[in-house]
Amino acid sequence: MDLDEVADELYGLPPGEFVAARTEAARRARAAGDRALAGRIGALGRPSTAAWACNALVREQPDEIAGLVELGDLLREAQQTLAGDELRALGTQRSRLLAALTRQARGVAARLGHPLSGPVADQVEETLRAALADPEAGEALLAGRLTGPLSYRGTGLGGRPDLRVVPPAGPRPAAPVPAGRRAEEEAARRAAEERRRATEERRLRELAAAREEAAAAAAAAGQAEEAARDAHDRAERAALRQAGLEARAGELAAELERVREEAAAAGTDAERATRRATAADRVARRAAGERDRAAARLAELEGAPPTG
Repeated sequence: MDLDEVADELYGLPPGEFVAARTEAARRARAAGDRALAGRIGALGRPSTAAWACNALVREQPDEIAGLVELGDLLREAQQTLAGDELRALGTQRSRLLAALTRQARGVAARLGHPLSGPVADQVEETLRAALADPEAGEALLAGRLTGPLSYRGTGLGGRPDLRVVPPAGPRPAAPVPAGRRAEEEAARRAAEERRRATEERRLRELAAAREEAAAAAAAAGQAEEAARDAHDRAERAALRQAGLEARAGELAAELERVREEAAAAGTDAERATRRATAADRVARRAAGERDRAAARLAELEGAPPTG
């Protein structure tokens, strides 16, 4: 058994499985006759929830964490060489990267069945901030074996950080290399280093492009949200105007109904008055006939000679 392999396996497990797996690994070491290794395995510290989340994030997003540590190096160099505007730009980039990585850690933890509370997420962000601020803390985070969160104060670390990380075992003694192979190994090493640099440069370009794309997406989202707010405001104003017009229409409809009722009543009165006028006309005609007959009789009587 190898301590590095055991530690990598243990610190990749969910928090609830660590102790049982550590006990089993120590038992296997003892069964294999390596009591010293069993003791070292048994001494491995159980990670806190925040440390476990950071270790899980490193395993799932190693390039992003490497970029965070590299950004810390750039910031330290920038303090000596860059102008204020460039420093502020890097500071903005730092804040965005810390927030994005904290969100990613919460997402990884939730997907693995252990969602983070607010205080634990704050410890994760503090650990990421410490890794950004201090090279040693950055190396500890990249190792993926934290047992507790790292701390950060002010513009730097308050003294050296309490890394609380299981260090990798020291290198094993290398077997003697034949002289004829040294040149081949050196050439292979240089080729591997060139490939590593090319890969790192490509990663940095992709990271820069992704950050630009994220910034553009955030700006577009902000514009879309503002347009949505404007549309909601217009819809609200239109709804209020509609409600007012509908209320006015109701008032006018009620007024129209009242006028129609009054008109109907006036029509009834008019019909009744017409009938009365017709009856009055008949009475007047009869009275006029009687008047005329009475006048004729009077005239007749007045014109007749007296008798006897």
